[in-house]
Amino acid sequence: MFLSFPLVFLVVFAIFFYRAGEFEGGPSLMWAVLSVAVSLVTWRWLGWGLFSMVLGQVALFVGIAIVRVIRKS
Repeated sequence: MFLSFPLVFLVVFAIFFYRAGEFEGGPSLMWAVLSVAVSLVTWRWLGWGLFSMVLGQVALFVGIAIVRVIRKS
């Protein structure tokens, strides 16, 4: 079975963003798909590694927060 830390982090972050979307009443599936996309781009396409994957997820979280604040204003 193929199991690596980036793959585990990919799944964990996808679950986190899906649950956060459900909690906020937002588009949870879209948040999870964006999380997987960010993880795959940083890990597989750019090959930057685990730390960059985590930074990408933090940037996604901040981006979602900014968009939600702008929409509520």
